[in-house]
Amino acid sequence: MRSRNTRRGAAAAAVLLSAGLVLAGCGGDDDEGGSAGGTSPGEGKAECKDLTQFGDLSGKEVSLYTSIVAPEDKPYKDSFKLFEDCTGASVAYEGSKEFEAQLVVRVKSGNPPDVAFIPQPGLLQTLVKDTGKVVEAPQSVSDNVDEFYGEDWKKYGTVDGTFYAPPLTANVKSFVWYSPKMFQENGWDIPTTWDDMLALSDKIAATGIKPWCAGIESGEATGWPATDWLEDVLLRTAGADVYDQWVAHEIPFNDPAVVEGLDTVGNILKNDKYVNGGIGDVKSIATEPFQEAGYPIADGECAMHRQASFYAANWKEKDPNLEIGEDKDVFAFYLPPIGEEFGNPVLGGGEFVAAFSDAPEVQAFQTYISGGEWVNEKGKATPNGGFVSANKNLDIANVASPIDKLSTEILQDPDATFRFDGSDLMPGAVGAGSFWKEMTAWIAEDQSTQDTLDNIESSWP
Repeated sequence: MRSRNTRRGAAAAAVLLSAGLVLAGCGGDDDEGGSAGGTSPGEGKAECKDLTQFGDLSGKEVSLYTSIVAPEDKPYKDSFKLFEDCTGASVAYEGSKEFEAQLVVRVKSGNPPDVAFIPQPGLLQTLVKDTGKVVEAPQSVSDNVDEFYGEDWKKYGTVDGTFYAPPLTANVKSFVWYSPKMFQENGWDIPTTWDDMLALSDKIAATGIKPWCAGIESGEATGWPATDWLEDVLLRTAGADVYDQWVAHEIPFNDPAVVEGLDTVGNILKNDKYVNGGIGDVKSIATEPFQEAGYPIADGECAMHRQASFYAANWKEKDPNLEIGEDKDVFAFYLPPIGEEFGNPVLGGGEFVAAFSDAPEVQAFQTYISGGEWVNEKGKATPNGGFVSANKNLDIANVASPIDKLSTEILQDPDATFRFDGSDLMPGAVGAGSFWKEMTAWIAEDQSTQDTLDNIESSWP
């Protein structure tokens, strides 16, 4: 699960950066921003219209650094071909499993890449504030994000009022995985409200099947799936405004609204009648690997598992023959709202494109990534699924898998309220530290809701 691995590395990177590293140089090309001059190779081609303003970039190279490695790197490399054809520039792709730590080293030594794919806003803020080497996005990129994305996405690429990084990919976390076959055979309807979901849980429990299965073990990051539960529910019980205040610590971590939210989660995860189907009791949630936690669904031992769109990849690890779709072996439905007051909240995550150079070819690359062409090129280059974007120009027909299609529809819904994973926005000591640890204790030791939130509040830097 790359999104969580990069998360752990990002926390380490934030610590290194905040320790006061002395950074020098801005790396990249020494050319000033703007046009390179000459006639663009894409002149007269409709698909290149946003890039011709940068002139002829033949012979120029954009160095790209990312955590995305083989085989996931191939669709990205293929999606850059249109950029290379339109501009004449080339993209030097470098993926590394040590991305965050090495990015810090390269920035420190004055040799950062031209562009880096940043896995969450927290790391972007750290890079901007502690290095001063991230380059403000050009107007063409800002205009693209205004046109193709909701305003929330631009906010996540902005630090202290300056816009730096357009979105790259996205994921939706507000999903409940289930077995369409099991639901059909038992006459269970997909719930559309929280009360319906609890009523369904009671109905399933009465049959002797545990309605829910869960697991939060993830090595050094154990606990993160439980933080997602709280974030998703808090958006539904308190709304996006309170959620934003909580993430920014404008209200304490143990605010009564958060207590209510975690107690609401506990009504499911700490309910012996509901969990942990096919695995064990409530405490087993703390030791069950999150990668395998949904597997009992495929075996008919539990009915529902709350986990993100990226969990689709784990079903193939369970059984390569399992099919994902609304009439297949497994699929997911949207985690229902709690009441009507706060609409249809969506919890998710994503990556961002930060630049360390303002050379024309770098500005052109950010413009391409943030525009309406790249997302469709990337969709077509990812035939096996695993690509989701909040870009409104992404044609659903170019999205391969059913869960990716559903995720894209949810992200493009004008009535949906999107919020980024809160722990990814919090200081590393909390978001990748005490929050994980205390949520684990909440499950494993039956620690009270109040003690759990009090402990996290006391750890806030």
